Amino acid sequence: YKKAFANIAEITSRMHETFSGMLLIKANNTEKKEIERFGQVNRKYFRSVIRALRLQLMMSPLMEFVAVTSTLVFLVFAYSRGITISQMVMLLAPAILAYRPIKDLTNVINHLQRSMAAADRYFDIIDTDTSLAEKKDPVEFKEFKSGIEFRDVSFEYEPGQTVLEHVSFTMPRGSMVAVVGETGSGKSTIASLLARLYDVTSGCVLIDGVPVQDYSIKSLRSHIGFVTQEPILFNDTIANNIAYGNANATREQIEQAAKQANAHDFIVDGVHPLGYEEEVGEKGFKLSGGEKQRVAIARTILKNPPILILDEATSALDTVTEKLIQDALTKMMKNRTVFAIAHRLSTIRNADLILVISKGRVVERGTHEELMALGGRYKRLHDVQFSMDQT
Repeated sequence: YKKAFANIAEITSRMHETFSGMLLIKANNTEKKEIERFGQVNRKYFRSVIRALRLQLMMSPLMEFVAVTSTLVFLVFAYSRGITISQMVMLLAPAILAYRPIKDLTNVINHLQRSMAAADRYFDIIDTDTSLAEKKDPVEFKEFKSGIEFRDVSFEYEPGQTVLEHVSFTMPRGSMVAVVGETGSGKSTIASLLARLYDVTSGCVLIDGVPVQDYSIKSLRSHIGFVTQEPILFNDTIANNIAYGNANATREQIEQAAKQANAHDFIVDGVHPLGYEEEVGEKGFKLSGGEKQRVAIARTILKNPPILILDEATSALDTVTEKLIQDALTKMMKNRTVFAIAHRLSTIRNADLILVISKGRVVERGTHEELMALGGRYKRLHDVQFSMDQT
């Protein structure tokens, strides 16, 4: 049954993957291939269930066989010892009366074994500790005052697999630090460490001179706004998605945030009949990529955090909308500390500090002008993007 429940999980995962990728499947005419893949997983589950049932159903005939064999052995033994029939009946009667409860007990054991197999899988997941440890008396992060510092930070997701090595930089309050580099260089990991989604392997991340591990996680993250490359929306109204980080927000505040993110116009333009009360659907499928991103940005604007993490915040927007969003973000970033991850270098030209990351290390740092004058990796990235934009 342990194998059967493991196969159920595999079937569920396969179904979710197939339904989520339906567009890709249809576009590539791979329906038959996916049916075959699902059939393989399903047959594997079927075989594991049959094996479990075979063992379970063997219990009853096995009990019958044991009972009959034991009775025959007893009768032969009793006959050889000269025991009378009346004495045999007296000896067999308790065994006959006990047989039914014992047989029923085997059925209980069968169900118990199945339940234990399910419980093992359940508790394997429930008992997995995914939370980060907090100190007994954590510091409450009440006000962001001076700045952020990454001090010789290294990080590994798995022992021996280094993602960041000896990363150091400071972010004074009100400044903007941008990170650029190839995919997989560790840019998003730096943002995750700042929000304490993970703990550093060595070194320290400090906010106002205090290690982030010393703050309570709730108070720390209440001061951080996160706009990711893949906007996450819940199957709820547009208004509730915008107000997700601020449950006490008024409708006026929600609309104001939407206007700042240039989302208000598409919400009330008639395409979405219910406006702010329109349901966005599962994962926001009723909205376009750019619309989802603008709703996510409006959510962060409404939360109004002093620290902003922008992970390719404008990646899903067309050129015109990107400019509008950049203007809105520029206004919003005043008097806020911004950590921006960018592939489009045009969005970070005004950053106070730009870090160029390669294989987990900071290989270049400086302002846009300083890095261009340096003529290194940043300039090459800029020239490639500029030439692509020109074509």
